Order: sequence, then C-alpha cells, then structure tokens
Amino acid sequence: MLVNGKHIPLASGGGATTLEGFLETIGYNPARVAVEKNGLIANKNSAAFRSDPLSDDDVLEIVNIVGGG
Repeated sequence: MLVNGKHIPLASGGGATTLEGFLETIGYNPARVAVEKNGLIANKNSAAFRSDPLSDDDVLEIVNIVGGG
C-alpha cells in the first residue's frame, strides 16, 4: 500500500485491516486527520471507513489537522 508516497506493507495474519484501524495502528487519531483513499476523500462517518478492508493496491494520503493562528 502507498501511504503519503511511501510503500507500507499491510500487516499479515491478523485479519482485514480497515482504514480506521490502520490509522490508529500508525498513531493517528482518526478524528484529527483528513484522508484521501484512491483519489477520493474518505468519509469518516461512513460504515466503509470502519469496516471495509484495505488492500495492498490502495493509495492513501493522510493529512494531520492542527490548530493554530
């Protein structure tokens, strides 16, 4: 899988990894990021975000949301 331009292999043997689970595994709070999956903005309120498995062919762009002024 390609994440922010870097190849990251999906964990093997532990079952399907969802987008929400993947974000948590790599240290992101899903509520504080914007994610593009395969060219489309991922809807964090959708069932797919919590249940659809990721594949090695997926391309993710993850942007961490920070406050400031």
